[in-house]
Amino acid sequence: MKRPSWSELLAVKTVAEHRSFRRAAEVLGLKRSTLSHTIKGLEAALGVRLFHRTTRSVALTETGERLIGRLSPLLAQMDELLNDVAASDHRPYGTLRISASDTAISLLLEKILPTFMKKYPRIEIDLAAQGQLVDIVEQGFDAGIRLFEDVPKDMVAIALTGPLRFVTVASPDYLASRPDIQHPQDLMQHTCIRQRLPGGKRYHWEYQQGEQQYVMDVPGSLTLNSAALMAEAAIAGLGVAYLPERYAQHGLDSRRLVILLEGWIISSQGIVLYFSQNRHMPVALRLFIDTIKAYRAQETSLT
Repeated sequence: MKRPSWSELLAVKTVAEHRSFRRAAEVLGLKRSTLSHTIKGLEAALGVRLFHRTTRSVALTETGERLIGRLSPLLAQMDELLNDVAASDHRPYGTLRISASDTAISLLLEKILPTFMKKYPRIEIDLAAQGQLVDIVEQGFDAGIRLFEDVPKDMVAIALTGPLRFVTVASPDYLASRPDIQHPQDLMQHTCIRQRLPGGKRYHWEYQQGEQQYVMDVPGSLTLNSAALMAEAAIAGLGVAYLPERYAQHGLDSRRLVILLEGWIISSQGIVLYFSQNRHMPVALRLFIDTIKAYRAQETSLT
């Protein structure tokens, strides 16, 4: 029997992980037809069927389950071995795929990636800006970056920022000819810039002061699905916006925005990098986490 190649074994593992030839082909950087031909060739060489295929789904056969059960740890060990060899001359390599919000990506570009890419030039970074929360394991990502409150409970989370404040902002021009905003209920008399969540629902603004709490579907004629665009709309005088302070900071620094309802500001626990606790951690991800921890330690020491 012809011994399977490394690429054939990796192809089987990737299809098994994603239960999809299309997604597996994207992860491997292959044409779908090439991947299908590779799997069929391996099945013919082994004399067994590894996958049940339909037009809509892919599932492992019982034989395929046994193979993957023993193959996955071996491939993980081989990856670790090869990366350790590469790291022995300080040149670790690999590809790190991360699903993140646009806020998180802007933070990485500014704070983390310059250091990481300079230190590890052979590691490729593949960032996907996705508003919608996805299953990072199913979609083939090594990690995701989101607000802590949005991270699935079965994931390991590493803090990327400290707490984030959600602020209510508007431009001085907008406020000049409109009633004062001293209480969250005053917003019902204003034009607000609303946000559409990835799932399709409108985001309700949240306020708390002591035991008083309000969750409000505010009025407004403009709805956006990007906090960055909401900040720009507020700067343009199109209404009141409610968003993470980081998005509004450039408008606040230039005094094109002012913060309202200071006593009602609430905070998120912050942005975190998260990953599955049930999968082998690639060397690239471990080094990325080390870089984040070093950055956080430095930030903490300066405050």
